[in-house]
Amino acid sequence: MNLKPLNNYRWWVCALIATATAINYLDRQNLPIAIGEIRKTIEISDFEYGLINSLFLFAYGTMYAVGGRTIDLLGSKMGYAVMILWWSAANIIHGLVSSVTGLGLARFLLGLGEGGGFPASAKVVSEWFPQRERSIAFGIFNAGSSLGAVMAPPLLAAIISLANWRWTFILSGLLGLGWVVLWYRMYSLPSNSRYSSSAEKDYINNGQSSAGVGKPQPSWLSYFNNRDVWTVILVKIFPDSAWYFFIFWLPKYLNDVRGLDIVSIGLYAWIPYAFAGIGSLLGGWLSSFLLQRNVSLAVSRKIPLGLAAALLPASLLITSVSLPWAIVFFSMAMLGHQLYSTIAQTLVTDLFPSQAVGTVTGLMGCLVTYGAMLFSVLIGHVIGESGYGPAFIIAGMLHPLGFILVLLLLKKDKFVRNDLATI
Repeated sequence: MNLKPLNNYRWWVCALIATATAINYLDRQNLPIAIGEIRKTIEISDFEYGLINSLFLFAYGTMYAVGGRTIDLLGSKMGYAVMILWWSAANIIHGLVSSVTGLGLARFLLGLGEGGGFPASAKVVSEWFPQRERSIAFGIFNAGSSLGAVMAPPLLAAIISLANWRWTFILSGLLGLGWVVLWYRMYSLPSNSRYSSSAEKDYINNGQSSAGVGKPQPSWLSYFNNRDVWTVILVKIFPDSAWYFFIFWLPKYLNDVRGLDIVSIGLYAWIPYAFAGIGSLLGGWLSSFLLQRNVSLAVSRKIPLGLAAALLPASLLITSVSLPWAIVFFSMAMLGHQLYSTIAQTLVTDLFPSQAVGTVTGLMGCLVTYGAMLFSVLIGHVIGESGYGPAFIIAGMLHPLGFILVLLLLKKDKFVRNDLATI
C-alpha cells in the first residue's frame, strides 16, 4: 500500500524512538521491581544485589561511549537495531538463569546493549529535527523512559501473579524484538524517506547546521581535549547520580521502610515515574516556547535547568512524612530530574554537529554513568551506616550543584561554535 508522504513524519519518528526508550526502561526496571520474587527462587544477599547493579552500570557506562561511536560509524538505522537486538536478547536471558552469577552476567549484557540507546536517539533527533524543535523532540523521547518505568510496577506485578518472575523478562525481551521489525520498515534518513514530504525535508534541511559536513571524523581520543565535551559531562554527572539512586532504591525503600509488598509497590511506585514523564515534556516544551519568543538559545536552555534544579531539594523531606506525602516528594524530585535531563541532553545537539552527536553523547553518558556507579557504592554505605535520611539529603542537593556548574561553564558564545574543527 502506498501512503501519501506526510508533512509531520518527523514526529512519528520521534514517537518510534520514544517507544524504544520506554522498552529500555521497562527492561531495566524488571530487576528492581521483581527482586523480592526472584529471591524466593535464587538466594541473593543485599551485597550481591548491589554488585549486580554495579555490573549493569559499568557495562551501561562503557557501552554508552563505545555505542555512541559505533552508531556514528554504522549510522542511526543499523546502529539502533543492533543495540536493541542485543539488549532484548540479554533481557530474555534473565528469565533463563538460575544463579546469582547467571543473573549478574545477564545484567552485564543488558547494560552493554542499553548503553547505546540514548546516543542513538540523540543522533536520530539531530538528523530529523531543526534546532528550534530539538528540545521538545528530546522531551518526547525522554518521556519514553518514564512511560516504561510507569508501566513496569503494575505490569510486572500482574505478570508475576499470573505466571512467575521469569516471564517478565522474556515477554519484555520479545517486545524489543518486535520493535526492531517496525524500525526497519519505518526509518531512514530524511533525504531518503518515502514517508516524509518534500516540504518537510526542506524544512528539516533548512534548520540544520552545515558545519562539519564533509569533514573526516576526528579521532575518538581528540574529543577529550574539547572543553565543550567536559562541560556537558560536568553539568550532568551529579544530577544523574541522584537519578540512578532514585530509580534503583525507590522500590527497595518502599519495601524496607514503608513495608509495601509487591502488589502495593505496583500500586504506588508508578506515580513518581508518571511525573517524571511530565517533566520530560515540560522541559522540552518550555525551552522551545522561549525560543519562539525570541529568547536566546543559551537563556532558553538555562531557565528550565534552573527551575528543575529548584525542585530536587523536596526529596530531603521524604523520610519525615507520611507515605502519601513521600510519594508527592518523590514525584517532585523525579519530575525535576527529567526536566533537567531533557535540556542537558539537548545541549549536545546545540554544541556539536550531527555527525559528532552520537560520539559526544556516548562519552557523556559513559563518564556520567561511571560517576553514578561510584555514587551507588557511596550511597549504599551511607544507607547501611546511617539509614535513608542522609542519602536523600545528599541526592537532593546534586541538581542544584549541577545548575551552578551550568552557570559557570556554559557561556553564550559556546552555542555558535558548532563545528567539528573545534574538536
